[in-house]
Amino acid sequence: MRSAVVIGAGFGGLALAIRLQSAGVSTTIVEARDRPGGRAYVWEKDGFTFDAGPTVITAPDVLKELWALSGRDMAEDVTLLPVNPFYRLNWPDGTNFDYTNDDTVLRGEIAKLDPADIEGYGRFLEYSAGVYREGYEKLGHVAFLDFKSMLTAAPALAKYQAWRSVYSMVSSFVKNEKLREALSFHTLLVGGNPMTTSAIYALIHKLERDGGVWFAQGGTNRLVASMVRHFERLGGIVRLNAPVDTIDTLGDRATGVTLKSGETIPADMVASNGDLMHTYRDLLRTSRSAKRTAARLERKRFSPSLFVVHFGIKGTWPGIPHHMILFGPRYKGLLADIYDTGMLSEDFSLYLHHPTVTDPTMAPEGHSTFYALAPVPHMGKFVGDWDALKPVIEKRILDEVGKRLIPDIHDRIVTKFSYAPSDFGRDLSAHLGSAFSLEPVLTQSAYFRAHNRDDSIPNLYFVGAGTHPGAGIPGVVGSAKATAKLMLEG
Repeated sequence: MRSAVVIGAGFGGLALAIRLQSAGVSTTIVEARDRPGGRAYVWEKDGFTFDAGPTVITAPDVLKELWALSGRDMAEDVTLLPVNPFYRLNWPDGTNFDYTNDDTVLRGEIAKLDPADIEGYGRFLEYSAGVYREGYEKLGHVAFLDFKSMLTAAPALAKYQAWRSVYSMVSSFVKNEKLREALSFHTLLVGGNPMTTSAIYALIHKLERDGGVWFAQGGTNRLVASMVRHFERLGGIVRLNAPVDTIDTLGDRATGVTLKSGETIPADMVASNGDLMHTYRDLLRTSRSAKRTAARLERKRFSPSLFVVHFGIKGTWPGIPHHMILFGPRYKGLLADIYDTGMLSEDFSLYLHHPTVTDPTMAPEGHSTFYALAPVPHMGKFVGDWDALKPVIEKRILDEVGKRLIPDIHDRIVTKFSYAPSDFGRDLSAHLGSAFSLEPVLTQSAYFRAHNRDDSIPNLYFVGAGTHPGAGIPGVVGSAKATAKLMLEG
């Protein structure tokens, strides 16, 4: 029986390990932290459950497939609850926009902004369906290992003007600025700037419309736990508190991993769900080819980071939906600060997560769990002391939520803590504290992203946000499908 070691128990690593174990490969996951999940970590404090994120589950069928491989049903292990509206978008002038896949409701919401844009939205939806077909259904689960594979995909990318940005493409269909923001912000959820991310990412709209938006009962952490349970049921092994020191190589082959404890785990194949730079620069520090790859990676553009305030408060808030986007006074200018100049702005846009409106068990009775997330520059762009800034930024964010939604928020807080770019760097070995790995621009997509199989070490593989197709749950689970195919064929 062939054996594999997967480094990292994030969504990508777990999905890959399930696929390998289902196919008869003896698979061990080694995870540095005390819990699985990677970016989908969880904290329990004072009776509240706080998911680190991600909290938006789309394309549930790609998850269900992981159970179906062995004839099981995902519903045995976890319950997915529908979320509607998908998001409520809110602007500083008090305008609300409920984004949903209910056509009648959605057209009514568009009409409130500008009735003239209803027809343009219909055309945008047709465009979104086209890029979904070409960019996700045909290419989302396929590895791009050579330039020829990119040339094969080029006609479809050209047909849908992939060189244009999502915001530019949306603007060609609708005129209202608020609606342009409503139809382009999604790329921020995978680390992309709407002003520069390829228009191919408009496929997210079709993905959400067809599959809906879901939340795992008990939190995203319960979905992670269910994947671990299923993997172990198949005979797989998960090792927690097991940080890797090196990926061991002999000639041009990976031979296994050595843990920081000194223990060596031999394997026929090694796959990393860890940070790309950490893997190439640190774990492969004895490999000459890896040093060259690390130098190339270092020159690439990395996604920004996040500042997240988790808070548990007294009271319940049925009027605040599960997901809200609180836009700030600026859109383009704020994005330029985050992605280009690296300025830490006084204003910000927030993603507000309110899971207890869907699942009250995530807080003590009569209380609510929230997090407010602000995209911020990564540590290569803004080099300030994030740990020292935490209380300042935390207060600003809570003040904004108070001003917009919960006036006496500070009096209601039972427990709170923040997570900054420096924490991404410490806990996840994330290069520059990036929250989403490589920025999803066209010149860093498909073949131009990190390859699912290393070019010089043929039994070393990659899975997760840094490889094709990119970040987000459907993206990293899709990367697992592409990488598993290569490993099983190899």
